[in-house]
Amino acid sequence: MSRVSTDRPRESGTDEPDESPADSAPLGTPKPAAAQPLRLRTLLIVAAVLLGLDLLTKTLVVAKMTPGHPIYLIGDWLRLTLVRNPGAAFSMATGMTWLLTLVAAAVVIGVIRIGRTMRSLPWAIGLGMVLGGALGNLIDRLFRAPGPLQGHVVDFVAVGWWPVFNVADSAIVCGAVLLVALTVFGFEPDGTRAHRHEEDESAEEKTV
Repeated sequence: MSRVSTDRPRESGTDEPDESPADSAPLGTPKPAAAQPLRLRTLLIVAAVLLGLDLLTKTLVVAKMTPGHPIYLIGDWLRLTLVRNPGAAFSMATGMTWLLTLVAAAVVIGVIRIGRTMRSLPWAIGLGMVLGGALGNLIDRLFRAPGPLQGHVVDFVAVGWWPVFNVADSAIVCGAVLLVALTVFGFEPDGTRAHRHEEDESAEEKTV
């Protein structure tokens, strides 16, 4: 006796979709760069928070302190002292205020352009710190005395022998250190990792 098949043929247009490589990847496999969200919003939030903190502290210091009258917090090691800085971070390049203003503006524009395609969270945080710090000092150079492009930056934190600095300076330095560390360890702005790419390529060569 012949056996009658009870399997029903698939109707056209109802084929089950094949699993994509991303769906069938084992747990723990990092998402490809295109699958990770853009991080511009995170970058801007970090920058806005640091910019607000920088402007707030500078406003309070200018309103409450007098140059030459420091406030000692921990002996001579940590103190608050109001200084008008015409130079770069930590009082460097004091005779090139206008050039430093243009450099700060270029940094702001460059960070925003890079951030539009940013997919790495650590990179977004680092660039956000640099952007917030650059904007904080740029506002001083544009709107404080003695005039536009020549404005002196308000510094007020003194630690030991280190030059006097502010919140913006700290944000720039910490953000730059984070970005250098990410680069050294192979973390890319698009959310991938360079070392992992090399391992994947070598594995593919072995299987060929």
